Amino acid sequence: MNIDLTPLHSHTVEEIDITNTYSIPSEFFGTTGVKKLDNIEVEGYVYLSPSEDDIKEEIDAINCKIKGNMLIEDSISLEPVEYPFSIEYDDIIEENCKKNENTLDIFSFLWENIVLEVPLQFTKVQDFSKFKGDGWKLVSENELTENNNPFSELLDNMKEE
Repeated sequence: MNIDLTPLHSHTVEEIDITNTYSIPSEFFGTTGVKKLDNIEVEGYVYLSPSEDDIKEEIDAINCKIKGNMLIEDSISLEPVEYPFSIEYDDIIEENCKKNENTLDIFSFLWENIVLEVPLQFTKVQDFSKFKGDGWKLVSENELTENNNPFSELLDNMKEE
């Protein structure tokens, strides 16, 4: 979805309000583990900021708050779980602006910032006892370090040396 920046560039307005609720199309997700990004609340505006190189030149900038829930896969149970995120952004946005078309691709901008919030691993599993098989079981870090760490004897020997 492109936002027209012509009124901003022609100095008709000082800022363009981008406050809205967006749903990111699934073709953006790729292999990130994100299954769904709906009802992303964006509150903010696009404005012109003086360039660091040339005081007379102005560049597109954005100030916004982005929040919502992404649907991702639980790292242990592989079930879909909601993962909340919140982002505050105030910077230039040259990469998603098409200068010759005077537009901002809002989906690309949102995705580039939301993808940084996707956790590598996330779980809401509390009971690890359900996850076991023939000769193996899933244990929490606490169980591993406190109870039956098979390497505890080796660790003790290393501390003594």
